[in-house]
Amino acid sequence: MPEDAQDAQDMQDAWQAPVLGDYALEIRSKNAGPFWVTMETFMKDAAGYAIAADEDFLNEKVVADLYQVDIQGIRIFRIPALNAVKISFPRPVSQASLLDRDIHAGQHHVPLAALPVPGRLLTGLGRV
Repeated sequence: MPEDAQDAQDMQDAWQAPVLGDYALEIRSKNAGPFWVTMETFMKDAAGYAIAADEDFLNEKVVADLYQVDIQGIRIFRIPALNAVKISFPRPVSQASLLDRDIHAGQHHVPLAALPVPGRLLTGLGRV
């Protein structure tokens, strides 16, 4: 296969790679007071929860990198009875301050939903 064709195939494969949002009923973010943001993943089933709850896949370092926040302030709560994972961290700027670009924190979930799921977690699940 010519190099350009392989590059195009690699890009198409990456585009079609499953992301966390593919396994969720809902991933949302919300304001948790003037100083905190909370995100919640509600997974479709136990298999989706196993992906979201995997501590090697979704952990404080991953969240810190995604949102450019201090790792020390991140709190992750795994709730198997609800197939849910809750993530909270301090807002970079306080709510409604001059530099606040999302007063309700309603768009913070997008990078989390777009997080690519590693192949090791997809064994036996197949494509979404």
